[in-house]
Amino acid sequence: MVKTRLSSKYQLVIPKEIRKVMGLRVGEDMTVLAKDGVITLVPQQSLKNLKGFLKGFNYKGYRDEEDR
Repeated sequence: MVKTRLSSKYQLVIPKEIRKVMGLRVGEDMTVLAKDGVITLVPQQSLKNLKGFLKGFNYKGYRDEEDR
């Protein structure tokens, strides 16, 4: 487990080993979620990076025809 400290300006530093594992880069946007006392940071993917990520996905039977 890696620890970090909240600064007087309410800023956190994401430790280097976590940045490396997650492939985070300077200027990357994050979504902050809070639920049941847990804070979660979710890196945002650009639409460019998401292009084609559902290639080969079988959507048949995923939702009813009446939902369309």
